[in-house]
Amino acid sequence: MLQVRRSKERGYAHHGWLESYHSFSFSEYYDPRFMGFGPLRVINEDWVDPQNGFGTHGHRDMEIITYMLDGELSHRDSLGGGSTIKPNQIQRMSAGTGIRHSEINAHKTEVAHLLQIWIEPAVMGVAPGYKDHDLDVASVTGQLGLIVTGNADEAAQHNIAHIHQDAKVYAGRLKEQVVVKALNPARKAYLHVARGELAVGDITLGTGDALMIEGEEELKLTVATQAEVLLFDLPA
Repeated sequence: MLQVRRSKERGYAHHGWLESYHSFSFSEYYDPRFMGFGPLRVINEDWVDPQNGFGTHGHRDMEIITYMLDGELSHRDSLGGGSTIKPNQIQRMSAGTGIRHSEINAHKTEVAHLLQIWIEPAVMGVAPGYKDHDLDVASVTGQLGLIVTGNADEAAQHNIAHIHQDAKVYAGRLKEQVVVKALNPARKAYLHVARGELAVGDITLGTGDALMIEGEEELKLTVATQAEVLLFDLPA
């Protein structure tokens, strides 16, 4: 089963300093058909104006991943953590028993463009934690490279983000090629096109489009020009 989620059909919010598209129900946007997909609960595409951002607020029992597309975003949290992430970096925050943080675009002129992703954890009440990760650019260029995993040993071995859920996230920066990815038909998969255009069979997907996948044994991506994608491997 392949179900298309078009970019133009996403929820939309504009708060002056923040422009955001919501793939799933979030804040004032509510659609009972799109409450999440498996444990994948949020994909928000955000544009944050310079010297603006999200003031200090709290989370608990959620795995939160920030994937930078352009610009920069500075993080401060109640654990004493703080850093600024840019493209080719991701941020992983396990909210667990509770964490408070802020996310500010401190740049004087550049807009921050990012994907904020929430994945529901399999285990509640873990100790909160935060870590930045540099992407292995070679591993995500011309192929789908693993950037997030629920396997702690795998995360340590490859120096990638670890979350408390049986899920994996792959990123790919693809150009004029065909990529075939084997899938487990007993699991779900979710493909999000961050930039560019590609085809899955006779389905054409553009920037912001997504594909919800169930019961499939493989995914074949045909990229005529270029595309940047995220693929989520999720429990059913």
